[in-house]
Amino acid sequence: MKSTFLISFIFFSFAIYAQDTIPTYKKRVLETTEVDIVASYYSQDGDNAAVTGGRGTEELTDFAPSIIIAIPLNADDVFTIDAGVSAYTSASSSNVDAFDGDTADPFVASSGASGSDLWANGVFSYSHSSDDRNKVWGAKVSVSSEYDYFSLGFGANYTYLFNEKNTEISANANVYLDQWTRIYPEELRFDIENETDFEDLNPLPNTNRNSYSLGLGFSQILSKNSQASLSLDLVQQEGLLSTPFHRVYFSDKPDIFVENFQLGDDIERLPDTRFKIAIGGRLNYYINETFVLRTYYRYYTDDWGIDSHTASIEVPIKLSSKFTLYPSYRFYNQTASDYFYEYNTALSTDDFYTSDYDLSKFTAHQYGLGVTYTDIFTNFKISKWGLKSIDLKFDQYSRDSGLNFFLISTGLKFVHD
Repeated sequence: MKSTFLISFIFFSFAIYAQDTIPTYKKRVLETTEVDIVASYYSQDGDNAAVTGGRGTEELTDFAPSIIIAIPLNADDVFTIDAGVSAYTSASSSNVDAFDGDTADPFVASSGASGSDLWANGVFSYSHSSDDRNKVWGAKVSVSSEYDYFSLGFGANYTYLFNEKNTEISANANVYLDQWTRIYPEELRFDIENETDFEDLNPLPNTNRNSYSLGLGFSQILSKNSQASLSLDLVQQEGLLSTPFHRVYFSDKPDIFVENFQLGDDIERLPDTRFKIAIGGRLNYYINETFVLRTYYRYYTDDWGIDSHTASIEVPIKLSSKFTLYPSYRFYNQTASDYFYEYNTALSTDDFYTSDYDLSKFTAHQYGLGVTYTDIFTNFKISKWGLKSIDLKFDQYSRDSGLNFFLISTGLKFVHD
């Protein structure tokens, strides 16, 4: 009896010791390095260019490739690098120097150097997950550069899951510190930079633009087929919020033309602060093995007088175990800013004015169609990299002010064996 008790005691003690010293299996947040190669081609046209005071070509094309590399540092930590460039050609911005070509005309691109540029961006982020995977926090640093501006950004985020992971709350905060090079329309540069001839043509007061944002999120699994989420975003901007090379024409000033081009009366002038609020909600519903319904709505308002509504719907259709088709539609409507004026309607006595139609009243529709190929077994390989998925999407956008664009985007995801 005593021997039996002693053996049982030793076995029980060893079991407790083993629980304290032998680690339990923990699934890694990211099993292996993943690489996403993403590229898009964008083309737009319209007749309300802000560079030429709300009247002129808005023709623009842009090609933007990027690469995203997610590297697992250990079972809990992931480091991500997101690097990309954007090469654009713009008939609109070429008219910052409208008299460099053979003919000066707001509807014809100038041959000036401002007609094309290269934008480069890098985002470096780190995330850490708790052992139970219920808490995730992260931080990031971003750098962007273009010929007329430089941006440095910092951010942090936190996510907490509870209620058996059926409920999630999240918060994120970001700071962007931007530095502009003030480039003015060609015919106004001498007057502005030297503050001569016209007292009202003064240079913009600063070259900094700082943005501070806070985002809050709540997500809830409602049933085995449905999930809903809510979001709140607050943004405060300060500094140079005007675009220096946007022209404005006054109705109380005489029109002066050189060839077919009207000389600007002034540059765009806007307040040096802006506060934005956006409230959004999503509802996703799994209908069956073939169809899923994804819906989204957002209300936006700011202290410049803009109120907007966004609503979208996407219906992924599973065609097979590897192919999914996803048609989508997005509706957008906004009121005009208090400072927006159409071409040649602003008054020189106003404190603030812009003819940028992005700040006008308009309604827009966007239609999209995409297809995804997914191979969870990564049968196709390049060296030690397996192809996990391919995405291809086409979007067509139209605005009742006349702006139209199409966007073709594609993405490849590889995982390291």
